[in-house]
Amino acid sequence: MLDATTRSGGTATASPRAVTTASPRAATELTAAPVAAAISPGFTARCTRVLLSPWSRLALLVALLVAAASCVLAFEPQRLLAHGWPPQVGGAAAAVVFAMAYGLCTVAFVPRPLLNLAAGALFGSQPGTGAALAGTVLGAGVAFGLGRVLGQDALRPLLRGRWLKAADGQLSRHGFRSMMAARLFPGVPFWAANYCAAVSRMRWAPFLLATALGSLPNTAAYVVAGARAAKPTSPAFLIALAFIAVPALAGAVVAWRKRHHLRGR
Repeated sequence: MLDATTRSGGTATASPRAVTTASPRAATELTAAPVAAAISPGFTARCTRVLLSPWSRLALLVALLVAAASCVLAFEPQRLLAHGWPPQVGGAAAAVVFAMAYGLCTVAFVPRPLLNLAAGALFGSQPGTGAALAGTVLGAGVAFGLGRVLGQDALRPLLRGRWLKAADGQLSRHGFRSMMAARLFPGVPFWAANYCAAVSRMRWAPFLLATALGSLPNTAAYVVAGARAAKPTSPAFLIALAFIAVPALAGAVVAWRKRHHLRGR
């Protein structure tokens, strides 16, 4: 073994055994560190790309919608028409809670006419119309956001059919008036219009404004019908039925006349 110090007072030197013992561990640590640093970011990046890919987001959207529809089937919100609003919640708070529940139910494919009738039966004509319209805009905004973030990138490349391209072009170029027509005439399902607009290049502001304005007449008619359902011969109830029937008939006529135009495109 070498001396720890030299006779002239120089610095100490390590023994060959100590160098041999320490070298394998140090070499392993020095080798493992760059390998871990090289593998970990690449693996994380691949996982992130898979999770954020268009088809993964679309699968998440489908899962959310299935879960929402399952919750609606389990809780049966239509029981409000038979049993009324819970007595623990009343006044303006009840209208706000109803509007939020209305919006979530429309995302889960609950028919809006049923919800509008419930709003009229629970809150009357004016408060019921306000709550139902707020819920309509809320539900449309939630569905539009989910479709835009989770479904647009995956579904836009699939718009190859003639009808699909025509609908996409109409919503992308003439978003406000197209959505107004879809809301005014009840031939287009509410949820279908929401997700078609989300997949298109339609902007947020025209979508929400057209939804609010176009949904007002039909929503008010159903709410008034629900509020006056106990008096089916009253003028208000009959006028509400007329406002429900006339747009439906007009929508059928417009769709019949436009069918040749869509086929040509």
